[in-house]
Order: sequence, then C-alpha cells, then structure tokens
Amino acid sequence: MTKKRFDLIVFDWDGTLMDSTATIAACIQAAAKDLGLAVPSNRQASYVIGLGLQEAMQAALPDLEPRHYPRVVERYRYHYLAKDKGLTLFDGVRDMLADLSQRGYFLAIATGKSRVGLNRALDAANLLSVFDATRCADETFSKPHPAMLQELTRELGQDIERTVMIGDTTHDLQMAINAGAAGIAVHYGAHAVHELEALNPVYSASSVAELHRWLIDNA
Repeated sequence: MTKKRFDLIVFDWDGTLMDSTATIAACIQAAAKDLGLAVPSNRQASYVIGLGLQEAMQAALPDLEPRHYPRVVERYRYHYLAKDKGLTLFDGVRDMLADLSQRGYFLAIATGKSRVGLNRALDAANLLSVFDATRCADETFSKPHPAMLQELTRELGQDIERTVMIGDTTHDLQMAINAGAAGIAVHYGAHAVHELEALNPVYSASSVAELHRWLIDNA
C-alpha cells in the first residue's frame, strides 16, 4: 500500500464545505445598509469571508470609526441567523468526509466562524462527531495567522509537514504557508481562481467530487 502523504486534513467551513458564500456576502451588505453605510460590492463582501467576524467587518468597511464596528457585527448576526438554517453542504461533502474518516485520516476544521456559530452549523448538518478537532476565530488568532493550524496539530499530536489545509480563500492558503503546512484550493467559493493560484497550492479542485478523488489518489 502506498504510504499516505498527509495524516491530518483540515477544512475551512464556509465556501469549502458549506455553500454559504453568497449568503454571508448578502448579510454583510444588509448590515451596512441597515446603518446607512456605503454598501460593499459583492467582491468586497466575499473577499473577507474566512476572517474572524470583527476583522471581516473592518476589512469590508475600512473607513468606519472603530466604535461603530460592534453595531455592524450585531446587524450582520441578525441577518445571518435569519438565514443560516437554509444553508446546505456542497454536494458530495458528507460522503467525502465519511470516506476520509474511514481511511484513517484525522479530520479538523479551521474557520473564521465563532465557536457558537460553528457548533450550531455542525449540529444542523449532523457532523458534530465527524471531526477530531476544530478551531474558531474567537478562540485564537484569525487567518492568515498560523495559530489555528499550529494548535490543531498540537492537540492531535500531528506533524505540520504532514498536514494539509483545504480552503476557498487566500486567507486559508496563506495560513497554510505561514504554518508550514500544504494548501489545497477549491475554486467554487469566495476568492477568484487567479488569486488562489498565485499562492501555489499543491492542488486546486473545481468541485467536491474532484477534491475527493484527488485526496483518495494523492493524499
């Protein structure tokens, strides 16, 4: 049997496993509109996905006085909580995760979501027992700081050089680079293909099915 290249596979959540990019961007725009602020474009709102919520709002609305960001975050949460129950996993995600787990990989999540938000999403998707460890932006440094991957590898007793981070944003891939892990890009989420490819991921997938096949054959 061919020796595995990776032992730990870490996934981003929004835009990688969950089809939530458009909803998150729309909620950021709605929060800005509620407060009479300049509404960020679709690209601006999508680009900040994957960052911690406070960091995301600061990046999407950079000209706002710092004291106003908590109000923007509150309005974002209001809109998102009204819509998140309608979100679904990308086709093939559930089967991919079950297969990888059966093959003996450690599975983890590194996400810009809050702990409360991730636990709610995992519970709704019936995936709470699938992942060996998870890390959220309100527990440590936000992406692209390497802390999430460093903490996950320590918790699970894994080698960072045998760890791969899979995500749809440059924040994910830059975190992998900063941590010394491998990075895989998916092209169906928040960031443009050319932005992802500029960071030289070891593989790029245009669908969950492609990602699954590559992991089986090469990971």
